Formats: sequence, C-alpha cells, structure tokens
Amino acid sequence: MTEDRQTRLKRLHMRSMRRGIKEMDIILSRYAEARLAHLDAAQLDDYDALLSENDQDLYQWVTGQVPAPHRFTALLADISDTALAPK
Repeated sequence: MTEDRQTRLKRLHMRSMRRGIKEMDIILSRYAEARLAHLDAAQLDDYDALLSENDQDLYQWVTGQVPAPHRFTALLADISDTALAPK
C-alpha cells in the first residue's frame, strides 16, 4: 500500500524533527519546513533515503567536514543552503 502525498510529507517532517542529535533536529526541521512541500516524488524518495543515514554522518556531510556520497550531493547542498543560511 502506498501512502498519499500529505501523509508522506507529515511522516518525513516528523522524521526530520526526531533525529537523535539536536543539531540534526534543527537543521532538518528547518529544511523540512521550508522545502518538503515543494519537492517532487523522486526528490522525496532521495530525502527519505537520506533520513535513513546515521546522524553523525549526516552532520559531517551537511557541514562539509566530510564529502557526501554522490547520490546525496545535490540534496545536501540544498539542505545546507536552506537550513544553514542566516535568517
């Protein structure tokens, strides 16, 4: 059974907020709030896969401390630009 778009967006937003380390909660919550509704199905698939990654790895990728896997490069750049930009 597939979930409808609204249910998927809610699930991804919740997973963005409840990460495990506070820094990733903040970064991914900001990104989810700003961008999830604008992503197409393929982009949501990529984001869903990214959320399965380890928080410590994600933090290092988002902050540029360690190069990200190629499949997540564009998404992580968007997350960095959106969530880490000064308000």
